[in-house]
Amino acid sequence: MTVGGAKFPSAFLVTSRIVVRACRFRSCQAGAVLEEDHVHLRHRRALVVVAHPDDESFGLGALVDVLTSNGVHVDQLCFTRGEASTLGAAPDLAERRSVELRAACTTLGIHRLNQLPYPDGHLADIAQEELANYVEAMLDGASELVVFERGGITGHPDHQAATAAAMLAAQRRGLAVLEWGMSPEVASVLRAEFDLPFSEVDGDGCVDLTVDRTRQRAAIACHASQSADNPVLRRRLELQGNSERLRYTPGDRA
Repeated sequence: MTVGGAKFPSAFLVTSRIVVRACRFRSCQAGAVLEEDHVHLRHRRALVVVAHPDDESFGLGALVDVLTSNGVHVDQLCFTRGEASTLGAAPDLAERRSVELRAACTTLGIHRLNQLPYPDGHLADIAQEELANYVEAMLDGASELVVFERGGITGHPDHQAATAAAMLAAQRRGLAVLEWGMSPEVASVLRAEFDLPFSEVDGDGCVDLTVDRTRQRAAIACHASQSADNPVLRRRLELQGNSERLRYTPGDRA
């Protein structure tokens, strides 16, 4: 597939198992309660849009598990190969991380993966329009985009660029957007303990989702080069427990 003169790499195809799972949403706004078991997941096809290999597991893993386990068809677009990471640094890191990513996608039940070779650490240098074109080219009927919250979790420019591209595509196509992030309480503790600018998700459209992290942890283990020595990841998962903080922005499409 070619967009704007650039060619997509070959798609990686896997088959997900479909298991209906009970899940619970709760509004995080004070005084409001929005709880329902066996929540009806309106969007039957979703596209995960991330910057790096492991973002789908370290960040979005529990949410993706809820979606795929409830029969939602999930595909993924990853903009880089993650070669700039200081963890597991080696000449073949990009290739290794691509292998890890494919294994994690299989574990999470993601059907199709397109991984693009944009330079890790420089995604913000790429025109937003160009990145959004790739998002739109991979929709294949998806009516919902699943992304990191727009602050980039730690203000990471690559994360921000990936989400901004998804937001632009959503605006142009009338898509819903589901942003994953952290509650103010979790973000505050992480800022204090690690001296990193963790952002938070709160306010309108915000919900808490009760999750089971079993399959997420299995997907994280697939990314051995990045998860073996990662105290920030371990501490975040500990603080989050079985709850994920999300922001939902509805789209125009049914």
